[in-house]
Amino acid sequence: MPYKKFEEYNIQITDDVRERYKNIIKDLGEDTERDGLLKTPERAAKAMQFLTQGYHQDPIKVLKSAMFKESYNEMVIVKDIELYSLCEHHLLPFFGKAHIAYIPNGHIVGLSKLPRIVDIFSRRLQVQERLTEQILDCINDTLKPQGVAVVIEASHMCMMMRGVQKQNSITTTSGFRGQFEKIETRNEFLKLIGK
Repeated sequence: MPYKKFEEYNIQITDDVRERYKNIIKDLGEDTERDGLLKTPERAAKAMQFLTQGYHQDPIKVLKSAMFKESYNEMVIVKDIELYSLCEHHLLPFFGKAHIAYIPNGHIVGLSKLPRIVDIFSRRLQVQERLTEQILDCINDTLKPQGVAVVIEASHMCMMMRGVQKQNSITTTSGFRGQFEKIETRNEFLKLIGK
């Protein structure tokens, strides 16, 4: 059987957003009846729903679904987690990597759940600073570890293809809780992620 991709969209939202995109394209001076643009408003409506699906997902529930009692109490790091988000100021993409560490305090979490948390918060209209803090606080408040660290490095299309047009700029944000507020723990984490 050939591969079949399945995505589910709210029909009413898709229809409404499709018409808005069609009007935007017309207002920009394009012919929405031209062959290449006939399905563009619908594609854009579905893309926007996909890119903002994080509003309909519960990151706490995701973490709690894979929490396990464990005595391990050393640093756990998942680094180079790809992230893609939309800048809330221009609706343009920003993308990069997240690095997450935590020190367990009686519980560990399934490793795949950390990238899922990144995806949930990234799939919302965002600023990188808030994204960093939301990931950090969600892990800290749910897992209640001895400490959490999050570093995000991202390139912002709103800076690269418009405005100041600086194609090689990278924005780095970080947040630390608990044991990672101690300089030696923080430095160990930064060294292990190559910073």
